[in-house]
Amino acid sequence: MDYNFTIALAGNPNVGKSTVFNALTGMKQHTGNWAGKTVSCAEGSFVYNNKTFVLADIPGIYSLLANSAEEQVANDFICSGKADGAVVVCDASCLERNLNLVLQVMDKIPKTVVCVNLIDEAEKKGISINADKLSEILGIPVVLTSARNNKGLDELCKAIDYIAENEPVPLKLEFSGDDDSVISAISQKASEIASCVVSCKSAEPYKRDRQLDKIFMSRKTGVPVMLLLFGLIMWITVTGANYPSELLSKGLFSLGDIMSESLINSGLPLWVEGVLIQGIYKVLAWVVSVMLPPMAIFFPLFTLLEDFGYLPRIAFNLDGCFRCSGACGKQAITMAMGLGCNACGVTGCRIIDSPRERLIAVITNNFMLCNGRFPTVIAVITMFFVTVGGICGSVLSGAVLLGVILLGVMATLAVSYVLSKTALKGESSSYTLELPPYRRPQICKVLVRSLFDRTIFVLGRACTASIPCGLIIWILANTKISGLSLLAHISGFLDPLGSIMGLDGVILLAFILGFPANEIVVPIILMSYMAQGSLVEMSDNTELWAVLVANGWTMKTALCMLIFTVFHFPCATTCMTIKKETGSWKWTLISFALPTAIGIFLCVIVNLFS
Repeated sequence: MDYNFTIALAGNPNVGKSTVFNALTGMKQHTGNWAGKTVSCAEGSFVYNNKTFVLADIPGIYSLLANSAEEQVANDFICSGKADGAVVVCDASCLERNLNLVLQVMDKIPKTVVCVNLIDEAEKKGISINADKLSEILGIPVVLTSARNNKGLDELCKAIDYIAENEPVPLKLEFSGDDDSVISAISQKASEIASCVVSCKSAEPYKRDRQLDKIFMSRKTGVPVMLLLFGLIMWITVTGANYPSELLSKGLFSLGDIMSESLINSGLPLWVEGVLIQGIYKVLAWVVSVMLPPMAIFFPLFTLLEDFGYLPRIAFNLDGCFRCSGACGKQAITMAMGLGCNACGVTGCRIIDSPRERLIAVITNNFMLCNGRFPTVIAVITMFFVTVGGICGSVLSGAVLLGVILLGVMATLAVSYVLSKTALKGESSSYTLELPPYRRPQICKVLVRSLFDRTIFVLGRACTASIPCGLIIWILANTKISGLSLLAHISGFLDPLGSIMGLDGVILLAFILGFPANEIVVPIILMSYMAQGSLVEMSDNTELWAVLVANGWTMKTALCMLIFTVFHFPCATTCMTIKKETGSWKWTLISFALPTAIGIFLCVIVNLFS
């Protein structure tokens, strides 16, 4: 018999819910070793025993008494009656804490299965779970799994099929009273149950985690180690991206020449070749060759830190800074997400409970240097600020890049403080920060996940934006009035403002036309400077440097370019995400105007006093 049976996949943050979801449905939802990763419901389905089961991965929660936006989403889904059954995923290494949610979900959805996940990690710590005893106490199926190793999933499917076919056993556990007394009673019962079913061979199962925390979270070493790790990532990204970027550029531009010749020889009008090759294709080729190598290096390295369980430690190290700024320590996590994509960082702000602090995090997320701006910053650094070669040059480049990122961090803290004292006045709230266990990263899965979930996604977005931009830029560059192109007329109009900022009209126009995607700012600058109506191939940074210098670039111009790259309006995707998350154009406009105003101010100051 074919029918749909909807299951709510619930659990505390960081217990592997999304991994279970992916393993059962085959969907590749992004998983991560840090709390608050899932911030909306994701649905998928799987077929077992000729039945279709719909699985809803809801945000991680500790209780049905909602505090944050993500907890409200999960609570609404569980209490709405939409789910016919539930699977509550628990961490085998800390079952007692997880049982609090199990008892609450059982009260709302009697057809519940307990999935005790991460059993392999618990075994390494000497922790074992008596699943049969737990099932007997609760009166519902209990399955031991290691989802990321595909262990126990067949048994989980059987248990889900069982609750679908059979009437639930009447709940043996009842709690009544006000919220505090109910929470106290549930916690006490969870502790009693855990003492009956959990055994541990080691007196210190978390000894290794505590030893690592002494290094990563110490007041003396926590921040220095954090800076060292990020500096190492920046150095590897800068060093590793140059050669593949050069190869890609040569290959793609050579292919463009072949396609151009074919179109010309086919007898089509020259403007067709101009639009398709000189306009659209060459901008695409630049975006791919410049963006892909650093993304393919940065995202896997960043994901390895995430999989290892280090990102929540960053939030811990920076919690004091954010509290002093009137913001929430969880903002450190959303800020780190912004390094990959500001739109993702804005979405991630849902993990912050306080609406006021969530708004602060949304507004300031654009101060983090997203991946779309990395190539521009790296190119400017290597051309103007680090002229030595070899290992020394690459180390210096990585250090300067880290400094640019830290500038964005300091701006985030400063603006957060100002907002918390003015438009978004209020005291910083307290919160419980869950530190996941350290886990050995799954390198193969990390590579695949970072490639498809992040690199291809961001690259695809940039390419999609660059197609219409390439067309518009070609039209502006090839439509002439009084002997000058429209591109030249517009950039000339912007020149006075550009000169005050230590830039020029071409650079400002490039940022404006690059609103759909930051990745195409440099191609627009080159097309305007070359005045040839199309982008030309640059074999290395030396040629690019020569073009920039020939058009008036100095060290001051390069410095102002770095500043404005960090401090300017969010891209179109991020703006739309801000509107969706805040539900207001007011906050979207503020998020647009605030970094731009700061960027203009800083550039003017640098230009006047340097």
